[in-house]
Amino acid sequence: MDEESIMNLVGRAGIERMTKAFYAKVKDDDILGPMYPEADMAGAEERLRDFLLFRLAADETYLQKRGHPRLRARHMPFTIGIKERDRWVELMDAAMVEAEIPAEAATALSKFFAQVADFMRNTPEGGGVHFNPRANQ
Repeated sequence: MDEESIMNLVGRAGIERMTKAFYAKVKDDDILGPMYPEADMAGAEERLRDFLLFRLAADETYLQKRGHPRLRARHMPFTIGIKERDRWVELMDAAMVEAEIPAEAATALSKFFAQVADFMRNTPEGGGVHFNPRANQ
């Protein structure tokens, strides 16, 4: 399923519901939650929403605000192993259910999210120390 088909099924409102549901789950998650500064949770939600709208709908808001996505480089300060990847995908899948993303689109998005999350991995499982932006608050 291509991006246009996904957006026809999901729409901007669906992307917004999905990212909101995702970050509501991240906030209290024991694995991903500590990786996000509490004061920037709304900013993280906005960045993911804008990125998804850029990737799926060719909306240039993300590029205007942040430039090229450089996802791997932007995530390098965080230790992302198999556990973090799997939890990210798990919470995103749950967010799609909560946001009532149509099944056909959810299947395509789930594959996309799994690929992106795997691409973000930067350490073998059990290696490294998490960067915790909340530690200095």
